[in-house]
Order: sequence, then C-alpha cells, then structure tokens
Amino acid sequence: MSDEIYSDPYDMSVDEILAQRGERYGLFAEHARITQSIKRAMVDSPNWAGLSDDKKEGLEMVAHKIGRILNGDPEYLDSWDDVEGYTKLVSNILRGKPQ
Repeated sequence: MSDEIYSDPYDMSVDEILAQRGERYGLFAEHARITQSIKRAMVDSPNWAGLSDDKKEGLEMVAHKIGRILNGDPEYLDSWDDVEGYTKLVSNILRGKPQ
C-alpha cells in the first residue's frame, strides 16, 4: 500500500479520491461484504435492540474500521486510532463527560 499522505480532497476529482481510497482500503465491494457480515452478527446479538443510538453507531463505526483493516492496509495507523476514538466517544458518554 502507498505511504503517501492524502492530498487535499478539494483539489481532487471524485474519481481521484476513490482511486486513492481504494489503494488504501481495498475494493469497496469486498470491504462492504466484510463490514456487513460483522454488522449482521451485531444486530443478531441479544443486546443490540436495547442499545442506545450512540452505542449502536459507535459499534457500527468500529465494524466499518475493522472492515477497512481486514480488507486494506492493516499497517495504516489511522484506522486503528479511529477504532480507539469511536470507543472513547461512547466511553465518555457513559462517564458523563462532555462531547
């Protein structure tokens, strides 16, 4: 995978952005397959229906980031930091900390 830093998306066409993201994260259809499989398992769990929207969204974003890691560049630190960030957002809410 490329180690280049993303260019400013305002200076890029949509096709250029998609090509750049595809290089980093792999084919979108495969990422979608992996991520949707994770999300189906989450929705099928006993506690899913009782979760608040913030918890569901946090878990869905973690699933999205895991899908990117599994399908794309697993050495890309930003993906791992994003997983931490989404769980921290929910943790902060549970602790009553301001967002």
